[in-house]
Amino acid sequence: MKKCDYCGKEISYMEQYCCEDCQRNTIKFYDYQEKYTKLFSVINSVCVFAIPIGLLMFSLVNVIGITMIAFALDILGITVFLFPFPTENMISKFKLKKATNICKILGVILFILGIALTITDFIFFI
Repeated sequence: MKKCDYCGKEISYMEQYCCEDCQRNTIKFYDYQEKYTKLFSVINSVCVFAIPIGLLMFSLVNVIGITMIAFALDILGITVFLFPFPTENMISKFKLKKATNICKILGVILFILGIALTITDFIFFI
């Protein structure tokens, strides 16, 4: 049996979605993704480049490097949570609803990791 492209429920081969809500949610997601992809890419690129720069700064000045890494992880976590844009492979494997939930969970994990680094920074280096 074929599965709904949004929620993953089994459907007939003639259909793409199991109900109108799944179709509306899919269209809503792709409109949202099209609207905010550039913003997501810019923030993601800045944060991904800030992490190695923070590691380099950590070797020179401990406090600034850890703070930069923690800040980049926090911003990256918030961005991934607000803009959960999974890859096409994730969407085809897990379907859209589960793939966006996985991205949101990863965003929360990144944010918690950034907060933990900030707390560690204050405990050990200040």
